[in-house]
Amino acid sequence: MKRILLFFLLFALVSPVMAQETEEQIAQTSTYYFIRHAEKNRSDKNDRDPHLIEKGLLRAAKWSFVLENVSFDAVYSTDYNRTKETAQPTAEKNGLDITIYDPRNIDAKNFLEKTKGMNVLVVGHSNTTPNFVNAVIKKDKYPQIDDNNNANLYIVTITDSGVVVSDLLLVVN
Repeated sequence: MKRILLFFLLFALVSPVMAQETEEQIAQTSTYYFIRHAEKNRSDKNDRDPHLIEKGLLRAAKWSFVLENVSFDAVYSTDYNRTKETAQPTAEKNGLDITIYDPRNIDAKNFLEKTKGMNVLVVGHSNTTPNFVNAVIKKDKYPQIDDNNNANLYIVTITDSGVVVSDLLLVVN
């Protein structure tokens, strides 16, 4: 009987410590979802800040469904209509404001520190999205996205033990 009581006492004392370590480990996992903006209006070649076309708005809504099982802590976008409109459905679904970043001045170290332990959606462009992913993983792995491709998803998971990258081409029509 004493052994059983001793076992339960030790279990009661050790369990919170084990649970705390597990929670801390989980809190240190950061997952980043990088996508390019959806289809933009190309009718005016001089428009440097076009909005999404109907197909692009539909893709933006579909991204929010593809990512619906992810509880985002932050949504980042460049300060362009097409990227903000792509990010908006997912931001709204998660009750978040969009955080604007400058694609010309990506500070991956600061970004990673600021978003440690979070799930983050990052919306960029055909050149800035792979550049941002490369900066985060500290490798020159991904080339510029083809201009007709609006369906890439790069998932980067960072833990204390390393970096895992998944790159997917999703056909979201």
